[in-house]
Amino acid sequence: MLTGPVIVGISLAYLLLLFAIAWIGDRRAEQGRSLIANPVTYALSIAVYCTSWTFYGSVGRAASGGVAFLPIYLGPTLMAALSAVVVAKMVRIGRTHRITSIADFISARYGKSSALGGLVTVIAVVGIMPYISLQLKAVSTTFTALVSWHDPSQAHIAVPVLGDTTFFVALALAAFAILFGTRHIDASEHHEGMVLAIAFESMVKLVAFLAVGAFVTFGLFDGFGDIFTRAAADPKLRELFTLPHAGAYGDWVALTVLSMLVVVCLPRQFQVMVVENTDERHVRTAVWLFPAYLFAINLFVLPVAFAGRMLFQGQGVNPDLYMLAVPLSKGAEGLAVLAFLGGLSAAASMVIVETIALATMVCNDLVMPVLLRIRWLNLSGRADLSGQLLSIRRWTIAAVVLLGYAYVRLIGDSYALVTIGLVSFCAAAQFAPALIGGVLWKGATEKGALAGLVMGFLVWAYTLLLPSFARSGWLPAAFVETGMFGMELLKPYALFGLSGLEPVTHSLIWSMMANLGAYVGVSLLTTHSAIERIQAAMFVDVFRPASGERGRSRFWRGTAGIDDLMALSVRFVGRERAERAFAHWAAERGQDLGQMREADADMVGAVERLLAGAIGTASARVMVASVSKGEVVGLDEVMEILDEASQIIAYSQKLEAATAELKAANERLKELDRMKDDFIATVTHELRTPLTSIRSFSEILFDNPSLDEAQRQEFLNIIIKESERLTRLINQVLDMAKIESGTMVWTMEEVEPKALVEDALAATKGLFEDKGVTLEARLDDGLAPLTTDRDKLIQVVINLISNAVKFVEPGSGRVQVTLTGTAGSIEIAVGDNGPGIPDWARETVFEKFQQVGDTLTNKPQGTGLGLAICRSIVERLGGRIGLDEKVPSGATFRFTIPYQSSCRPH
Repeated sequence: MLTGPVIVGISLAYLLLLFAIAWIGDRRAEQGRSLIANPVTYALSIAVYCTSWTFYGSVGRAASGGVAFLPIYLGPTLMAALSAVVVAKMVRIGRTHRITSIADFISARYGKSSALGGLVTVIAVVGIMPYISLQLKAVSTTFTALVSWHDPSQAHIAVPVLGDTTFFVALALAAFAILFGTRHIDASEHHEGMVLAIAFESMVKLVAFLAVGAFVTFGLFDGFGDIFTRAAADPKLRELFTLPHAGAYGDWVALTVLSMLVVVCLPRQFQVMVVENTDERHVRTAVWLFPAYLFAINLFVLPVAFAGRMLFQGQGVNPDLYMLAVPLSKGAEGLAVLAFLGGLSAAASMVIVETIALATMVCNDLVMPVLLRIRWLNLSGRADLSGQLLSIRRWTIAAVVLLGYAYVRLIGDSYALVTIGLVSFCAAAQFAPALIGGVLWKGATEKGALAGLVMGFLVWAYTLLLPSFARSGWLPAAFVETGMFGMELLKPYALFGLSGLEPVTHSLIWSMMANLGAYVGVSLLTTHSAIERIQAAMFVDVFRPASGERGRSRFWRGTAGIDDLMALSVRFVGRERAERAFAHWAAERGQDLGQMREADADMVGAVERLLAGAIGTASARVMVASVSKGEVVGLDEVMEILDEASQIIAYSQKLEAATAELKAANERLKELDRMKDDFIATVTHELRTPLTSIRSFSEILFDNPSLDEAQRQEFLNIIIKESERLTRLINQVLDMAKIESGTMVWTMEEVEPKALVEDALAATKGLFEDKGVTLEARLDDGLAPLTTDRDKLIQVVINLISNAVKFVEPGSGRVQVTLTGTAGSIEIAVGDNGPGIPDWARETVFEKFQQVGDTLTNKPQGTGLGLAICRSIVERLGGRIGLDEKVPSGATFRFTIPYQSSCRPH
């Protein structure tokens, strides 16, 4: 027969086992043989999500609502699917910035704001502390159920504090959290013993649940089919197979979204998922292993719930206790004890991790920022503060656990305690916009995060926390029934007339609307400070190489004395750790620490990260700034740094957006530099050739006045042609400059399309005759007049024809010019039977300085600006130009001009 001493002995033995496991885990870590550096342990530690409220409450919820218990587990499964986007980012950020808690994470993201870290801590303590009391209450209730099963009258006997098992369980859990959660001052270091114990507890509660479920399903019934068939035959149980009313679908969705958010926003979940992660690759395993765990632990929820309803019909047994009551009613006391240990594991793991997380937050983001600013305490002048930091955390753990126990004693079985699980979930969800938005949206500001958290927290308190107090008798009942000041629109469960929803759904809708609205709205209306801009870029772009640790000190300008930084570090992390860190940094620089007098910006940043692990990012920034000679660079300089790659490759518009791809930008710069050199060489060559000819023939004419008239005329013709050639080259360069600067003059007039092309052909007739090239012209008659710039359009046609003639074989070359009309535009094409455009040049043939050599010499001809000018003119006239698909030989350039074209702005 189970008695109080027996259960107490078993419970203490189990807790001692946890102590032993944690001790072994810490010893192995000190020896460099980590037992938690594997993905399975990581996934099992995340299962701290399944608390005693989950262990017992899922069955209780299923007994009254059927499948209504599922959303609490569907949400985490959906979030696991997004882990590669959200959780993986958080893990990388946590490791890079030595994040110690969710408050530290949010504080660091928004400019290392101590105000924001303190607000998150207050919300966490207010919202989560009662949830801790729920775990202690679950242990107390199940313990009483075990020892009083054969004598129900004993269950209602008042027990003094010193005789209350729950009190001693609370003390034991507090001692465990203190011993294995506050051994080191650096809160960002992994609590390996604690994580190992939590993973073990996850296995215990899973085995316990599966054992009870298998006993009920296959021991008391003939499998799932039998138990579901019997339940369906009972009219009262049949309704549990479906959602009872249309509004339940809204509640279903709301709870799914809520649980999806809190699986990363609860302080304990953030602790195990981010702070305690030893390898970010473990996230990939947790993506499927954690949902598999949730599926397994919920496999027998409905069978146990249905069995309890059928076995205890009319007996008044609390459905939350079916996990114990069903085995006890069948004499399986050993199985009931195993179930009790499963519930104890669920409660213990939650209390331990949650109190460690809250203690770190209270110390780093609430107490230390205040104490460091009280001058008369002179904390910055003390030689060693590590002991004080550990004391603050230990006392915080004890205080939170004892406050939770006091809550249990004072509230008893009140309404507030029954629903406190979902109430706490809704409180933790208020962190979601600032947390998730902070890793996805650079535009979020500190003021936006503060506004969102304040608004969301106030609405949550009004619509959920205060009404639960009213139902418990702490506040007047009229507050719930008629609303504040008797105003119907202010009824907390039907705010502004929104009714018909469960209280948690109602509160979630209003609080998240207020939170998100303020977060986004205020962020859009406010600007970043310099440090906010820096932190936003580092967090959102954490996977980019430039966001790593090496790139961070560039945002700090100035230096600090090595002795000052060393003294500061010793105060917070101890002399041994500080000296080891400084020696490592000196070795990285190839220097002797004893010879160093000043630390550069990199070392200043490293000291700040070292302190951040002990006192949080906000306090670390304040302390480092107090001994450093310098400041964070100004906003303008930050923007220059962040846009550095854009400035380097500003000449190339295609690469302007790829600021992070510096290697690609460098390659592009080399290409542009080569093209510039080729352009200068080509232009120089092209200018020198006609100048040389002009000078040579001019000197011949000058030195030989007696030359016969025919030869003189021939030399003068050459001089004129070379002068025209020189003019064309200069005009091309000038035209390109005018087009790009927007100073080109455009003269719009009505033009006959066919006459325009014929004029261009007449202007290039000499080119065809000189090279013996055949011209084929197919020009449509009767096309309507075109409103355009005649001279610019003729220039385009002449450029295309000249290029075609240039690249065909003399004597056998052929050029085709076609003019057709389409709906609303004309189309002109110029083709040839030359060698065509090589593959490497097809994508860049219209770019400036891009030249394609001829088939004989491979030497560029012209300046490389002709086609670029053609494209600029056509596009400014509202048209489009392009190169036809590649054919076996030749190339065809084609462009269209709309009838009602107008000069578009540059």
